[in-house]
Parts: sequence; C-alpha cells; structure tokens
Amino acid sequence: MTVTLASPQSADRAEWIRLYRGYADYYGVPMTEQTLDTVWGWIQQPDMAFYCRLAKNEDGQAIGLMHYRAMPSPLRGTHIGFLDDLYVDPAHRGSGAVDTMLESLRDEARSNGWPFVRWITREQNYRGRAVYDRHATHSDWQTYQLDTQ
Repeated sequence: MTVTLASPQSADRAEWIRLYRGYADYYGVPMTEQTLDTVWGWIQQPDMAFYCRLAKNEDGQAIGLMHYRAMPSPLRGTHIGFLDDLYVDPAHRGSGAVDTMLESLRDEARSNGWPFVRWITREQNYRGRAVYDRHATHSDWQTYQLDTQ
C-alpha cells in the first residue's frame, strides 16, 4: 500500500474528526464538539507552530493522523519537536502508515532544526511501541501529571 501525507484541508475535516474520535476513544478521553473546533482551529492557523498530517491511502481516504509541534527545551536553548497524537485506523494498521508518518516527522524535524522529537504513549500500547522501537530510542524518563483540579 502506498501512503502519502498531507496537511488537512477544509474538505478533510470529517475524516479528521473520525480519526481523532478514534484516537480519543482509544485513550478513554471524551471528545466534545468544542475540543474538535479548537484543535481544528489550531491546525488551520498558519502562524501557530502546531501541525497535522493525514496519512492517506491510494484512494485518497484518510487512514491516520499525526499532530505535532515545536516545544522549547530550556536546557538546550532550542526548540525540539513533540509528537502529541499518532493514530491509524484499526483497519489499516500494519499498512506501513506509521512508518511513513514517523519518517516524515523525522524529515520535518530536521527542516525545523529540531535535534529530536519526543512523545509519550501508554505502557500497554504494545503494538504501537513495537513500531516506535524501530524508529526511536526508548528514553529513561518517567512521566508525571500534576492535576490542577
């Protein structure tokens, strides 16, 4: 299967919503219309360093999505990349879409001058982690979350 990546256009919104809802369902996060509108707005803002790429199959159907952004790294005095969301429709897993997305992300990171890209995933995301292990180094950092409510 040939997978291509594209920045989403207005006509892609329904496909993006379908995929993003699938991603939110996987993580058990309720998805509201307000959240969808907010994130779609970020994607469409050309002056915001928040990016989305849709993975599309040969028929032009969106089969995956990736959201990423620049993130300051004070210890390095530079920006690095941060991959917020990566999702492939279950019917298209194993198609090579994730490999294509991560290779594209590596190229975009280089062009932005980011020395690396970081991301987090669930410990139990074994299938995804198997792909990540082919492309990236598993760091020794533990993730904590300080809730404000």
